[in-house]
Amino acid sequence: MTTEQKSMQYYVLDVFTHERFKGNQLAVVVINKELDLKLYHDISREFNFSETSFIHYSKEEKALKVRSFTASGIEINGAGHNLLGAICLAELKDMNIFRHQEKAPFVIMKDERIPISIENNGHDLPYVGMLQKPATTGNTVPIEDMAAALSLQPEDLVVRDWLPTVVSTEVGHLMIPIKNMEALNRAVPVKPSLRNLATGYGFEGCYCFTITDKDTPQIAQARFFNPSIGIDEDAATGSAAGPLGGFLFLKGYIHQHTDYSILQGVKMNQPSVLRFRITPEGIWLSGTSIIVMEGILHV
Repeated sequence: MTTEQKSMQYYVLDVFTHERFKGNQLAVVVINKELDLKLYHDISREFNFSETSFIHYSKEEKALKVRSFTASGIEINGAGHNLLGAICLAELKDMNIFRHQEKAPFVIMKDERIPISIENNGHDLPYVGMLQKPATTGNTVPIEDMAAALSLQPEDLVVRDWLPTVVSTEVGHLMIPIKNMEALNRAVPVKPSLRNLATGYGFEGCYCFTITDKDTPQIAQARFFNPSIGIDEDAATGSAAGPLGGFLFLKGYIHQHTDYSILQGVKMNQPSVLRFRITPEGIWLSGTSIIVMEGILHV
């Protein structure tokens, strides 16, 4: 469809952090209505972040509608940093959207209705929760193949009896246990190998994680690689943090109705904190975001 909108307000946020210049960068563009698909792609390529989100309010559905695209033009769905930043922006700019929803607040991403929660607790930044579906598991990948694709040794991936496993809440990502922090930081993805494994075993990205010491605030530290959609490494990946929570729960390592968090992006000097809670209805993923830039986009 065509649109007469010639200029749009945009914002750049750092997501899954309360500090500027940390977390995962996200551009959010405020639009009046749906754009031509090519324009979504062009704008996302211009920002060149891992993802760019577009938001507008639907009076008919009384909801914030969100669409997100990678710089390479792939549309992303689900409750990840692309959605969290969009919701936080709506709250930070006092768009007064969620107060008018009759029951529990929600957003619409493409055509899917996603329940959310918003906590302010007297702080400057809203704390937003997004409900992902319960985790399901898929294929496992041989340790030897996975180690080679990460430039590691097979013994670096020997953790308990856990194998690299495809886990999905909305998107199927591969959960890869790593023995310790040193090995996690030493991982270097071999892109063609990762792409071949992703095609062969049915997953999108790789979430490498190591369990941290009991006295640290986060239960695990993680790194995310997804060369199939042009992401060499991601500073915060909500669509993978939820499945990791599901993986740890299914392994009996964590419990329902308890808050846990994951630290990601340290290797990139963009530390991000992703909080999750396992419940019977699904996995609540939460965090906050902060605005670092704003301006006018001309098209």
